[in-house]
Formats: sequence, structure tokens, C-alpha cells
Amino acid sequence: MNQYFVLLQASPQSSYNSYSFIMLLGIIVVFYFFMIRPQAKKAKDAKNFQSSLQKGDKIVTIAGIHGTIYKVNEDNTLQLEVSPGSYLKIEKTAVSMEWSKALNKSTDKK
Repeated sequence: MNQYFVLLQASPQSSYNSYSFIMLLGIIVVFYFFMIRPQAKKAKDAKNFQSSLQKGDKIVTIAGIHGTIYKVNEDNTLQLEVSPGSYLKIEKTAVSMEWSKALNKSTDKK
């Protein structure tokens, strides 16, 4: 009789543990698909865009500076022409997007 009572007590505890494990696994899966995966994809796209920059591309920096790429340097920097004859040296990682995309975003808001 005592053995039967011990088995009844152990059963709810083990089902509670498996339910907790399944819930934890579900939270991790949801977190991965809604947080980590999209952010990694966005970072990969940004890296591909930054590596494909070339002379003449019109860009916007993270700081909001608009300009045209005058020269792509070997040390991962760019010479950015912000007005005729006025140049800035910036890091490639400071480039946010193409100028045309930035213009389309601003017209979409209106």
C-alpha cells in the first residue's frame, strides 16, 4: 500500500516538470523566431549593402548626413561628398541606407 501511495505522489511531479520544460522550450523557440532571427537577417543585409558600396552611390549615414561616395578606401572608410568640393571621411559601418530609399521613406510618411 505504501508503494502505491509513493507512485501516485511521484506522477504529478514528473508531469509538472515535463510541462515546465515544454513551456520553456516554447518560449525559447518564440524568442528565436521573433527576436534573434530577424535581427540577424537585418545585420547580414546591412553588411552585404556596406560591402557593395562603390563610387557614385548616393547614401545616408546613421547620423543623417546625405552625400555621394567620392572614393572607397582600402581601410573600410569612404570619402563622402556632402556638397561640391566638401568631403567627409567616414567608416563604412556608418552608412545606413541608399539615398533613394531614404527619400521613399520620407514620402511614404506624408
